[in-house]
Amino acid sequence: MLTFFRNFFKTKIGLALALAFLGLIGFAFASMDVSNTGAFGGVAGGDSAAVVGDRKIGTAELNQAASDELRSMRAEDPDITMQELVAAGGLDRVLDDIINRYAVMEWAETNGFRAGTNLLNSEIRAIPAARGASGEFSTDAYNAWMRQNNLTDREVRQQLRTSLLFQQSVLPASYGAQLPESIVETYARAFKERRSGAVATIPARLFASQGDPTNAQITSFYSENRQRFVRPERRTLRFATFDSTALGDSIEPTDADIAAYFEDNAELFAARERRNFTQLIVPTRQGAEAIAERVRAGESFAQAAASAGLRTTELAEQERSAIRTSASAAVADAYFTAAQGELTSPARSPLGWHIARVTAVDAQPARTLDTAREEIVTVLREENRQRGIAELAVDIEDRLADGASLSSVADELGLELRSTPALTVTGQVYGTLQAAPEVLAPIIETAFQIDEGDAEIGALPDQQTFLIYEVAEITPSSVAPLADIRAEAVALWRQFSAQDATEAAADRILKRVEEGASLAEALAAEEVNLPAPEPVNFSREELASLGATSIPAPIALLFGMAQGTTKKLEGSRNQGWYIVDLDTIVLDELAENDPLLTMARTQVGQAWGAEYAQQMLAAMRAEVGVEKNDNAIAAVRRQLLGETN
Repeated sequence: MLTFFRNFFKTKIGLALALAFLGLIGFAFASMDVSNTGAFGGVAGGDSAAVVGDRKIGTAELNQAASDELRSMRAEDPDITMQELVAAGGLDRVLDDIINRYAVMEWAETNGFRAGTNLLNSEIRAIPAARGASGEFSTDAYNAWMRQNNLTDREVRQQLRTSLLFQQSVLPASYGAQLPESIVETYARAFKERRSGAVATIPARLFASQGDPTNAQITSFYSENRQRFVRPERRTLRFATFDSTALGDSIEPTDADIAAYFEDNAELFAARERRNFTQLIVPTRQGAEAIAERVRAGESFAQAAASAGLRTTELAEQERSAIRTSASAAVADAYFTAAQGELTSPARSPLGWHIARVTAVDAQPARTLDTAREEIVTVLREENRQRGIAELAVDIEDRLADGASLSSVADELGLELRSTPALTVTGQVYGTLQAAPEVLAPIIETAFQIDEGDAEIGALPDQQTFLIYEVAEITPSSVAPLADIRAEAVALWRQFSAQDATEAAADRILKRVEEGASLAEALAAEEVNLPAPEPVNFSREELASLGATSIPAPIALLFGMAQGTTKKLEGSRNQGWYIVDLDTIVLDELAENDPLLTMARTQVGQAWGAEYAQQMLAAMRAEVGVEKNDNAIAAVRRQLLGETN
């Protein structure tokens, strides 16, 4: 039952409130970086698309935010293009989101709200993915999480800071919103509404043309639908990988290095003795000696301890220094002078009097440089390898930044450069379902942000292998020539032609109904044999139980019509049209204790609060001041669409 109102907000009646509430939540956890540099101008990184108070939104930031939005949408629709995103108002939506975030930050800081370093640190420590195996915060886990999500510490802190300021300033305006009982009853009663009528389906396949279009027809269709034939941007990459093998023999330690390590770590190779003990700590010396006497007389150590109300403990692989630290020098001397199997003499520590039986002795003689050489070489070789590969990577990065070519670097390292076919930003070979080489997956996004001929270096997830690469060729996103996609265009023309003919049939049927014919009679008057209309009878309560995504589009339309009306509705994917006829609307009874009242009071109240939050955001924007640079925004739009001017 709790899903009723959630699903209701996804219908036409509740859509505005639902979008407001979902937008509010999405805003609080937005992931766009915030910068404060730039001035009005073109599309260069320092130019501004808008100014919010004293904060400037750079065109580079807007460009990146739009690219991030496209990448996010491709998780659900891999084929969506930037042209489609922009055409659907995506760029304006992204800019509005950034403006809202800036407005919250500007207003909150002006009015004394803060999110300091300590608070941000506590939020970071609370990130589940930043916890290690022990369940506590781990720097390594945090760094790995940032790498996985292509974030920096600065970006994480900026996002958390924006979210915290939002929680402090905007959320209180929406929390605990109360609805008047009259409105609660109105919303609850809406779910008791029952509608009945009929739905007719007019399949486009029944009107499909089997002939080919003329040259004039296909040319005209192509010109009117150019955006449907846009090819995505493609890039060809050249790349090579290298690891510590590129260091050759340089990682091998010299004799001097080995000797120095042996001398600097002499304690690691000195004589060492480890012992195991069964230990007992007694409050008094007399008590310890009494227990020792009973053990020497033949009683077991455990029995003697138990008779005094005590219990022995086991100590494994203990060194003298460890006992000296945890107990005392006297205890360590007593424990390490007794022979294996013997009971030690009582010795005192701050905890009491210690006695123990020596259960095992592992004495290791001092090691010489020759006996330790292999171990030292292994340690030094690994240290040299890690340091060497890191220094090599930094050196290559500096050289590439200074203009060195990818080919020259590859030649010096003895690497073989490989080239890819044309790739799309989704990481696929253009025109196929084949994926790019797996090694390139971590850098595909970056490769689509750099210029042609630019060379870069990046570490692969194992942090042991590095990748050097460059964009060898960029083919901008553009409309495919008709000659190249004629067959595709003809197929789409047929589909659209059938849809147009189907709509014409729907218009004829709708006109007959309006002139007094029944829906069944209007359908039968068509030359094409159409399916008979299907009767429908639903309440809003029944629809809500199905879930919003399961409600057929004609039924959703049925609940947005006036009684006694008939409307047409286009089907999805050019599959045809529907005629929806609404006969009656009745309201079922609403009991005084109906659970719908409680749910309306709670869930509609949340949407009511979301409206308060939206009004709060609008007031913040008005107070701090927002100015948009239409020329810069237009320049970003042209760049995203691949237009040269």
